[in-house]
Amino acid sequence: MSAPAAIATASSRARRRELILLGFAFGLVLVALLIVDTAQHQSGSQMLANIAMFVGAYAALYLLAHGVIRLVAPNADPLLLPVIAALNGLGLVLIHRLDLGAAHAAETITASDPVTHNAAQQLLWTLLGIAAFCVMLVVVRDHRTLARYAYTLGLAGLVFLLIPAVLPASLSEINGSKNWIKTPFFSIQPGEFAKIALILFTAAVLVGKRDLFTTAGRRFGPLDVPRARDLGPLLVAWIVAIVIFALQNDLGTPLLIFTTILTMLYVATGKFGWVAIGLVLFTIGAIAAYAIFSHLRVRVEAWQDPFADYTGNGYQIAQSLFGLATGGLFGTGLGSGRPNIVPFANTDFIISTIGEELGLVGLTAVLSLYLVLVMRGLRAGVAVRDSFGKLLAAGLATTVAIQLFVVVGGVTKLIPLTGLTTPFVSYGGSSLLANFILVALLVRISDAARQPQLATPAGTGLAASTTSVIPAAGGGR
Repeated sequence: MSAPAAIATASSRARRRELILLGFAFGLVLVALLIVDTAQHQSGSQMLANIAMFVGAYAALYLLAHGVIRLVAPNADPLLLPVIAALNGLGLVLIHRLDLGAAHAAETITASDPVTHNAAQQLLWTLLGIAAFCVMLVVVRDHRTLARYAYTLGLAGLVFLLIPAVLPASLSEINGSKNWIKTPFFSIQPGEFAKIALILFTAAVLVGKRDLFTTAGRRFGPLDVPRARDLGPLLVAWIVAIVIFALQNDLGTPLLIFTTILTMLYVATGKFGWVAIGLVLFTIGAIAAYAIFSHLRVRVEAWQDPFADYTGNGYQIAQSLFGLATGGLFGTGLGSGRPNIVPFANTDFIISTIGEELGLVGLTAVLSLYLVLVMRGLRAGVAVRDSFGKLLAAGLATTVAIQLFVVVGGVTKLIPLTGLTTPFVSYGGSSLLANFILVALLVRISDAARQPQLATPAGTGLAASTTSVIPAAGGGR
């Protein structure tokens, strides 16, 4: 068999696996929806309408995404799209389940709680997310071209972060956090898109300055510490994080951005000194913020002992813990719990909803899907041949892992609450759109990584350069 024929056969095989796995995801969503509707006593006509909306339309969207991948990224990892299809589909079912629960007084905090129709809105956001996913794959045929726009993307990321801070509270504040842009038709959280732009910028800068970051510095004991003048990227990330927190009353976004950039610095250099300095800066910032900002002290106190103010600031985390305890090992069953009692059960606390109705086993299964997504993203970064792609994939996969850790840690009282949402599962358009773009970039990188090397790469400059670590002369680094 000729080389082109072998390549075509391998690509076709990967796409068949992807389609089969999508079928399993569709089946999982269908079964979950039927269980929810049965437990919530939906009529036959209502169940058929829900199947058509939440399974039929959802499946059509992912088949469209599969077709686009088949056309423009035929060598891409066949696991990425099915994993996000399963997560997104489960999220739709859970949000639909919470909508149904909001109509029953016995399942809500108070009898006056409004009835919601968020699942239909989430399906619309899924449509827009799939559209953004497909457009990204069609427009960005080579991820290395994004390195040319690194500084533009970095500036855009900072502008996205600062826009809510300069807007009046009436146009930017929701639930105490001033990190939104509100319009009469929809609200958007620009920080979700800023994190992707800043990851692209950081990857390009680290590749362009890789010799400086890997060779310069001095050794102090077991640590290779970078020079003071080379700490610019980390100091800028730290300052940006502090400013965002101070202006927007938002703990999650600055924490996510700072830890992601710190991780990328470590991946690029292999120097634990960067991590040590980052941890010192984080500690200084956390202590200063705790002393200055009262809302951070409130969150820390609620984290330390939510039952001390059970009817006030501790109510949300306390109810989350009760829900997880109620779910136990195997859960109450989809549609059979009372997850609506937890405030923001469909956004910040949807992990609590999963834990209550699917139990520890179901929650572990969902977290395993995220583990697959992160590992396949890191695998694409290891396999791709250019340094920019390696760092970009590492940053994108790492930010998903960090966000998930922060969300689950907050819901389970491991760390203070931050207000971040669970990727692909939580209700919200900004998060869904941004994460579809993120996965589109991972798909594009995995396509390049799995494509056989038949000719010299077309890219030039820093985008096409290979990874290298050059030891310093003598004992210093």
